[in-house]
Formats: sequence, structure tokens, C-alpha cells
Amino acid sequence: MDSQTSPASQPSPSPQSPHTFQVDLRGLVDLLSHHLYSSPKVYLRELLQNAVDAVTARRADEPGAPARVRLYAEGGALRVEDTGVGLTEADVHSLLATIGRSSKRAEGLEEARSDFLGQFGIGLLACFVVAERIRVVSRSARTPGAPPVEWTASDDGSYTVRTLPDAERPEPGTTVHLVARVGAAEWLAPGRVAQLAREFGSLLPYDVRVGDEAVSGLPAPWDRPYPGPAARRVALARHCHDLFGFTPLDTIDLSVPLAGIRGVAYVLPSAVSPAQRAGHRVHLKGMLLTERAEQLLPDWAFFVRCVLDTDALRPTASREALYEDETLAGVREALGERIRAWLTGLAAGDPERLAAFLAVHHLGVKSLARHDPEMLRVMLPWLPFETTDGRLSLEEFAQRHPVVHLTRTVEEYRQVAPIASAQGIGVINGGYTYDSELVRALPSVRPGTVVAELDAETVTAHLDAVDPAEELALSGFLAAARARLDPLGCDVVLRAFHPLSVPALHLDDRDARHEQARADAEERADDLWAGILGSLRGSAPRARLVLNHLNPLVRRISALPDPELIGTAAESLYGQALLMAQRPLRPADSALLNRAFIGLLEWATHSEDGRS
Repeated sequence: MDSQTSPASQPSPSPQSPHTFQVDLRGLVDLLSHHLYSSPKVYLRELLQNAVDAVTARRADEPGAPARVRLYAEGGALRVEDTGVGLTEADVHSLLATIGRSSKRAEGLEEARSDFLGQFGIGLLACFVVAERIRVVSRSARTPGAPPVEWTASDDGSYTVRTLPDAERPEPGTTVHLVARVGAAEWLAPGRVAQLAREFGSLLPYDVRVGDEAVSGLPAPWDRPYPGPAARRVALARHCHDLFGFTPLDTIDLSVPLAGIRGVAYVLPSAVSPAQRAGHRVHLKGMLLTERAEQLLPDWAFFVRCVLDTDALRPTASREALYEDETLAGVREALGERIRAWLTGLAAGDPERLAAFLAVHHLGVKSLARHDPEMLRVMLPWLPFETTDGRLSLEEFAQRHPVVHLTRTVEEYRQVAPIASAQGIGVINGGYTYDSELVRALPSVRPGTVVAELDAETVTAHLDAVDPAEELALSGFLAAARARLDPLGCDVVLRAFHPLSVPALHLDDRDARHEQARADAEERADDLWAGILGSLRGSAPRARLVLNHLNPLVRRISALPDPELIGTAAESLYGQALLMAQRPLRPADSALLNRAFIGLLEWATHSEDGRS
């Protein structure tokens, strides 16, 4: 037999003893203060929350138990007293001395309230952000014979526990004592404590006071009885001004009973960018969670600011934001429905208030209407658009014009608007965000309406033709002008139109601009690419410079005998028409303007020298 031991007879490895994590409490407090919590002020929210939870737990056992929370701040120290359920010595060791364990998981407490407000079990640690030591004195209401117990903890991770005589705490409840650490005294100053208590606890359901000053004020402003609708609007407007600093254009009630939500949305009195993220004020069971909840409403509802109380949404670990889950998605959809219903109600019964709202926030409604067929049907006829008849709703504009002409860009609209208006052509500027898409949807809401894109041919067809004999007499002038502008890809035509003050009109459309861009690229390309681009040459009409035969300046230019001077004047009219349309200038256009300007100066000074 070999002296080596067979594998089956090998000794089994000795079991390893389990180890526990070691927690550096000071490092953890530094993590909380610099990375988890946005500000040291959250320490007071955690103290209030612990007190309110304790009162709630006691009332689950004793419905008639007192429900009081008192805060006393003086000399850099803070004392918080509650009449809650209290703790025994065993509770203290189990709950206060174990990081990550929450009293909300203790037997009976979880049934008393939802666990989302206390599920992280680190709330009391927030006090170390402003204090080096925490002293807790508590007496249990569930174990009447248990003596009061004192727990004292330092930020170095050590703590002591001792029992006290009954006289130290005759009644059930808990008192937390804090003494400010160096540099943090401002957070425990009486004025700051009162301000933070009002900020966090204004909707708490119990009697909360800082000294003798009441903090909580139920019912909430949106749930209070008022003499009438006008008094309610005034009161809510005042509430909005106190919270957000503006007087609302209107107020929208937000009630989602299935999600335990009650509150209001305040309509902003001035326009804001759709990209600006709105900050909403959210309370969880009365305790302020955040003033900057961004994901509470759909993106299109950027024109309101909300304040509400809920018992269904979950907070993040810091309890300063909402956890993105299916519940929040459902609440967001439900609140969007409330705002949508408010808009529908205005359209059906209060057109004046609707017009006032749309004058400020039409962009938000246009964004909504693009994706919501029902809102498109209800709101589209009311939405204002820039038109040649002024700023009008589509309904009013379509009543005036059997054909609704549309430009795709702002530049196209600007170049034709004065002429189209004078000729009675109804044109809508479709160059702004959402406008082109919405105007094209008008026939689906208003059957029989004709929407057509405006092009150069349509505009030219509405301008009066010049008498053939007069145009024939000006053939030399037109030939000189066409020869000068032909290299720029622009034709010259003569028409008579109003207003008389407009000497020339530059007209093109998308096809003409695409052809011009292709021609410019072909001119700059090498032989290979020039051949390829040349093969792509289209048959689209070129841009047009329409000269106004009724304009006195055009008449004087047409009478000039010098073809070279006529060409320079035509270049000047071309450049002026581009500038009036606010079109971006190509390098060739800029060079033309400079050349025409210098040429006219030379002609003027030469003429002056000749007369002298």
C-alpha cells in the first residue's frame, strides 16, 4: 500500500468562522453629509419623522393616546420630545445601536404605517452631521413596567445604555437631546429650527410645536372649506405666492384617491422653456420630501408647479427625491390626465380663460396636441399661430381663407408675408416649433379645410401681370438684369403688386434652394465630383427676383440707358430683397452686395465729377 493518502481519506478543511463588517461611523457620517444628503438641514426632518412615527405606532395600540411633538432650541442645544410608543432597553440595543435596522420593522409598527418612510434605518445618523453626541431618553408604552432608558452615542461609534429612575421620564415617549458640534451651531439656533420645522412639518397630522409656536396647519390649503370659489382662488393664490414666489394664472385641483394623492397645480403666469425642468413640492404623509421633484408630471406639463401630499410614492435612500417605479409612472399619467381635463373644460366652457392661458403657454399645449389625438381635436382650433392676418386661432383663420397656405420656414414666411397680405393670400408661418405639423393636421379636425404649402409659383400667380406692351418696351432693361443675376441661379420677372414701397421680392422654395446648393457644391468640387453632382441636376424652378413695376425706384432704374449700371442696380435690389427676407447670405451673395455698393458709389461720384 502506498504511503500516500487516498483522496477519500484527505482531512476536510476546517470550517471558517464568519466575520462581520466593521463600520467606521465617522466615515459613514461624512458620506451621509457630503454625498447622500443635500444639506445638514435634513437632520431636523429625521427627528420629526422619528417622533411622528413613534406617535403613529402608539396610536395604533391606543387610539386615544396623546399625539404631541415639541421642539425646544436654546444655547446651541436642541431637545425634541414626543408622546410616542417609546423604547425598552432591549429595543435600544436592537434598534438604535444597529445601523441599517429601522424601528418601522419592529413588530406592530409595520402594520401601523407603510414602511417606505423608515425603511433605510439610518435617519438618526443624520443628527451626527450637526452634533458630536446624541442622547436619547425613552420609556416604552407597550411595556408599562419597564423603566426609562438612556442611550448616549458619540460619532466615534461608541455608545452607553443605562436605566433611569421613573422620575426621569414618568410618561411614555422619547426625548432626543443634541448639542451642536463646532461650526454647526447655526443649525440648532432657535430661528433656524423654527424655520426648518415649518418647512418640513407644515402638513403633519399631529400637534407639532417649536416652543409655543404651532408648526402644522391642517387641513391643507386645498382641503380647507371656503365661503365660495372666489375666496378659494384668492387663498390658493396666496399659498402659491408664499411657496413659489408667483401669483398663478390659474389653479388645477389634483386628486388621485387610488394613489392617496391630494394637492394643486399652479399655472405659471409667464412662459418658460419646455426644456426647463420644473421643481414640484412633494409631501409624504405630511412630511416634506422634496421641493425639486422633476419627474412628477409628463414633460409637456412644464407650465405648472405642483404641491401635493401622497402616501403611495416611494422615496430614494436620501428621502429627498422620488423613486422611479411603476407607481410613479402611474401617478404621472394620472396627474397628466387631471391637467388635460382642465384644458378640455376651459375649451368647452370658459373660452376667455382659455385664451388668456394660450396667450402665455401655447407652446406646451402644442407639444401635447402632437401626441394626443383627443387634445388635438379639442385644442387645435383654439391655438394661436402667426399669420398674414395677425396672430389668430386656426379656426378663425380658416373661416377667412378657403385655402390655408403654409410656409415651412420662418425665412420663407418673412419674404412673402407683406406681399401675400396685400394680395389677400392667407399664409401661416409654419417655421416655429410644432406649427407646420399641427397646421397640416387641421383637415382631420375641421373636415373640408384645404392646407397647401406655399411656393414661389403660387405667390407669383397672385401678382398682377404688367401690360405686354410696357413689358416689351422694358425688354432691354430686363435682359441686362437677367444677365447679371443668372450666375447666381436667379431669374428676373416683372410684376405689379402692393405695397408700392417694396421694390423687389425674392422668391424661392425648397426645391430651388436644393438646386442652388447642388450648383454651389458642383462649382467647388473637383472634376470627378463635379461630374457626379452635374448628373444630379434637377428640373426644379430657380429662385426669382420679382421687380415691382409700381415702385418709383424700379421705374427710374428701368429708364437707365447704361446696361452696366442697370446690372449693378439689379444686384443691389437682389441683395436688398435677401436682407428684407432675413435670409442667410452665401459668400457669393455677400460679394455681390459689396460689389454693388462700391459700383453705385463710383457711379454717384463719377456723375458728381461730371457735373462739376
